[in-house]
Amino acid sequence: MSVTLDQLEQWLIAPSEGEHLEFKEAKNRYDFEKLVAYCVALSNEGGGHMVLGVSDKPPRKVVGTKAFDVPERTVGGIYDRLHFRVTWTELTHPDGRVLVFSIPSRPIGQPIEYNGRYLMRAGEELVPMSPDFLQKIFAEGQPIFESRIARSGLSAEDVVRLLDTQSYFDLIQLPYPADRQGVLERFARENLTIAGDGTYCVTNLGALLFAKNLDEFEGLARKSVRVTTYDGNNKLVIKKDIVGKKGYAVGFEGLIDYINGQLPSNEVIGRALRESVPMFPEIAIRELVANALIHQDLEQPGASVSVDIYANRLEISNPGLPCIEPDRFIDEYQTRNDKLADLMRRLRICEEKGSGIDKVVSSIEVFQLPAPEIRVGQMRTTVILFAHKDLADMSRSDKLRACYQHCALRYVLSEKMSNESLRERFGLSNRQTDVASRIIALALDEKLVKLEDPDSASKRYARYIPYWA
Repeated sequence: MSVTLDQLEQWLIAPSEGEHLEFKEAKNRYDFEKLVAYCVALSNEGGGHMVLGVSDKPPRKVVGTKAFDVPERTVGGIYDRLHFRVTWTELTHPDGRVLVFSIPSRPIGQPIEYNGRYLMRAGEELVPMSPDFLQKIFAEGQPIFESRIARSGLSAEDVVRLLDTQSYFDLIQLPYPADRQGVLERFARENLTIAGDGTYCVTNLGALLFAKNLDEFEGLARKSVRVTTYDGNNKLVIKKDIVGKKGYAVGFEGLIDYINGQLPSNEVIGRALRESVPMFPEIAIRELVANALIHQDLEQPGASVSVDIYANRLEISNPGLPCIEPDRFIDEYQTRNDKLADLMRRLRICEEKGSGIDKVVSSIEVFQLPAPEIRVGQMRTTVILFAHKDLADMSRSDKLRACYQHCALRYVLSEKMSNESLRERFGLSNRQTDVASRIIALALDEKLVKLEDPDSASKRYARYIPYWA
């Protein structure tokens, strides 16, 4: 299907290039070999469009391009090198010529290589595919991880010995069946077990959630959650280091209790009485641990969810990179493990789709803590909760992060950020409007937030929305 001018206009206002778009100015020319390499990367990522004649960074605008004045010859050259067909569309925009190459997705289970390299995009660069990305492609067409067999050739007695069946019925709030056959039938309906010819198999989903001991399932023991408590603010001295044995569902409450027990407390004074309060709200810990379990890349061998506890922060990390941009966690949702996520929600271990992070940010604001930070590494995603800091001790990035998250949270709750709401978030008095105004100005400069009504003359009653709204 040809790209239209209307489609182009929609792409121009998108907040980011996204998974299937790549913009290049290419005002006069563009290197053919680089175009071929981008075709490889986009095909490996599921197909997309290479758009020439548009500025690279938002706010995007058409600048026009003179590159590849004979597109038929260009796509012919691409076919000679890659052996798949790329189509092209030439658009006559009021601000100049735009040339769009539409790249198909690679075949299922087959990454595309060029000059001996399997390419993918990483920011503005093209890089060789990471091992986990390649592994994920080669695994396509196979059963998803949750449906694969963790252990086979089991008797009914073995299933009940290996899995905590009682916990399932307690969590799902159903009475325990009168006989073992009723238990096994229910587990089979949930894809936790598979009945064979007189024997049973336990799926990865069944073992991950309900194993009494994950060590009993070869290949899943390394999926256990690890909790490490450090003495101080760095990794130099380890106080405790434990690895859980139970499945995620049966061990979740014990895991949360253990984490809370390792956390330092904050001591506050109220009405002449000293009171110890948790360093972090429990709802935030519950949701972040549950999210790490749900969103982990289960295909990564030898990698597990980790919880690192320091004197001044809590770090919760999972193997795998996020499916969406981290700054859209509050308003968007996508998981790579649908069966795991669905059952954990029905077991009431985590919130409904997309509401968990809202509760994390909201509870952090109630405690008036620094905003959570999300760090994306080469192979892992980490969320960090920080101990209390006075506003005066917060860094510029702390303030910007808090302002943006507050604005995004208000927006998804059908409200708008104002100077007053931001003062309340930071615990500022009515006389400190200038402090909140300076933080908002920083966020505006960084294009994290924007005015709801740019034409409004009143700054006092101004309302703000996130940049993507």
